Amino acid sequence: MTDGPPRTAIGPPRTTNGLPRTTISAWRPPVPGIAEVFHAHFTEHAYPSHTHDTWALMILSDGAVDFACDRHRHGVTGTGTVVLLPPGVAHDGRTVTAVGFRKRVIYLDTTVLPEGLTGRAVDGPVFGDEVLRHRIHLLHRSLGHPGDGFEAESRLSFIRERLRFHLDALPPSRTPGREANRLAAALRELLDARLPTGLSLQEAAIVLHAHPTHLIRCFKQTYGLPPHAYLTGKRIERARGLLLDGRRPATVAAAVGFHDQAHLNRHFTRHVGTTPARYATGLRPPPS
Repeated sequence: MTDGPPRTAIGPPRTTNGLPRTTISAWRPPVPGIAEVFHAHFTEHAYPSHTHDTWALMILSDGAVDFACDRHRHGVTGTGTVVLLPPGVAHDGRTVTAVGFRKRVIYLDTTVLPEGLTGRAVDGPVFGDEVLRHRIHLLHRSLGHPGDGFEAESRLSFIRERLRFHLDALPPSRTPGREANRLAAALRELLDARLPTGLSLQEAAIVLHAHPTHLIRCFKQTYGLPPHAYLTGKRIERARGLLLDGRRPATVAAAVGFHDQAHLNRHFTRHVGTTPARYATGLRPPPS
């Protein structure tokens, strides 16, 4: 398998004021280890602080993005770098210029990269590696063609190898939340277990034998975001998975713990940059 030169990307459609529109494509390819592929162009979107259960492997097609990972800010511009955000670590993201940025993201589960590497990735989430970036570009290209699953698996194998090379070269570090307050970890486990039904802060305080405000302070100090923001982000991630499975937004809202579809729409748009219905209609690879 040889690596050919990148193909020129086709620019997104433009609005009447000349700025590119927000465009999104998302799908789950039949490739082991890949939970989701997400292509997007944003001009104004700002992600709130949230977490994922997966690794987020991102490259830019153009533009610039500013993001925080575990409360440390980073900036990425152009097409020469790779961003790797680890699972379970709070991060955000926002546009830097009026033209925004176009990104391609692959969400990798922990069979590809073990969760034990999280601490190293927190300390160094940006790699200036053009070879790795080009390999990821070629993986995206193969993921856009049904029937090229074997090629995609092969390319992912080489990407994993190079990511391990970078992560292994970084000094060992703590895994966020592992050493921290046991109370915060207990609250996180409780929130994960009660994701569809939810619980009140008072209920959590009673179960964990702690004062409500103390619970919130411990959680935010440990994980970098308040517990209500963590719960909302987890519900959005679950909603994305159900939408990828072909479930309707109205049934997804109830399944992940939102009051109704309007409640889901509000938070989903804030987190993903589009409504659940539009996200569902984009469940396919973009044109090659």
